Amino acid sequence: MEQLKEYWWVVLIILAFLSCFVTVNQGLIGVVTMFGKYRRIMRPGLNFKIPFFEQIYKKVSIQNRSVELEFQAVTVDQANVYFKSMLLYSVINIDEETIKNVAFKFISEKDLMQALIRTVEGSIRAFVSTKKQAEVLNVRRDIVENVKEQVDKTLESWGFHLQDLQINDITFDEAIITSMSKVVASNNLKAAAENEGQALLITKTKAAEAEGNAIKIAAEAERQAAQLRGQGVALFREEVAKGMSQAAEQMKQANLDTNVILFGMWTEAIKNFAEYGKGNVIFLDGSSEGMEKTMRQIMAMQQMDGKK
Repeated sequence: MEQLKEYWWVVLIILAFLSCFVTVNQGLIGVVTMFGKYRRIMRPGLNFKIPFFEQIYKKVSIQNRSVELEFQAVTVDQANVYFKSMLLYSVINIDEETIKNVAFKFISEKDLMQALIRTVEGSIRAFVSTKKQAEVLNVRRDIVENVKEQVDKTLESWGFHLQDLQINDITFDEAIITSMSKVVASNNLKAAAENEGQALLITKTKAAEAEGNAIKIAAEAERQAAQLRGQGVALFREEVAKGMSQAAEQMKQANLDTNVILFGMWTEAIKNFAEYGKGNVIFLDGSSEGMEKTMRQIMAMQQMDGKK
């Protein structure tokens, strides 16, 4: 019997010795109490504690945590907005005071999550209530920054830090979505009509410019052609006058009447009228008075060309 008692004492001593050592895993901080009162913290690794007196009250995780949120907010123009977001948070640091806040501020993890979610939702609702329904989609970044600014102060007193808030989805009631789609569609149609009008204006402007350039080119070509025709007629008359002057001079030197030249021109003209008239009717005064009158006109023209 004495041997059995000694055996139990040895077992108790061994158990007490073993209970002096506690292992805290990486990513956790142990919170130690004695007689229900906070005493100290244990960092990751092998730690020593007073057996039977010191107790590990809680192991606090210092790793990142995330939670998904789904809630509703109301805009200043009474439109319901539905949010789906993801909240990422963690313990601020591993300082003793911070770990004490994390361990003792809330009774359980459930209470912490409830307070955290309600705080974030309240901050977003307060911000959205100052915005109109049409503005909500454009202030996503402002919502995140406002929540971080407002919630971080509260979380810091709990020992936590809000690392990130991602608003993954923002939706509205079906009626609002339908009306927004109609507004977008009408704006797109308006933009398309404006673009089409601009394109048509550009097309007509370019066509008018092209037509104006074509008219200018044609007018310039016609002007140059008329100028060349006039120069050709002038050269022709000049050459005819020179020929007639030379012929008249030669006839004078031969003591011949220069009227013979005029008569020859008259008969040559009648011949050309007859050969190349192509059925046109030409009235000529064939009398001697008519021929004399025509010759006087030709002689007058010749004298005018000679003066030039």
